[in-house]
Amino acid sequence: QVQLVESGGGLVQGGGSLRLSCAASGVSGRTFSSYAMGWFRQAPGKEREFVASLSRSGVTTTYAASVKGRFTISRDNAKNTLYLQMNSLKPEDTAVYYCAARSWMATVDAHRYDYWGQGTQVTVSS
Repeated sequence: QVQLVESGGGLVQGGGSLRLSCAASGVSGRTFSSYAMGWFRQAPGKEREFVASLSRSGVTTTYAASVKGRFTISRDNAKNTLYLQMNSLKPEDTAVYYCAARSWMATVDAHRYDYWGQGTQVTVSS
């Protein structure tokens, strides 16, 4: 069983930056690098949506069109940690952000991820 814990959310003004972290534990028997990772978000009254994904090696990234050029996903396999650097934040980025892990290839499909964190709130004021 893999446990994921997000942190780094908060309140920020539009145009500002935040860096989210997702710490993984319980990966004994498998290394963190054997999991593809993703970030998703859910705004009030809306469905959960894909934000970014990262391959197991950390080489291949995919971004939603709404965040491409502003957000950067990365991982530190030595620290069992996933990151999401968010720049030029907009009010429409306000949501609960979740990290997710999958023991195969990265995908934009939330249903294909095996493990989820509890989420961290990001609020962007105008």
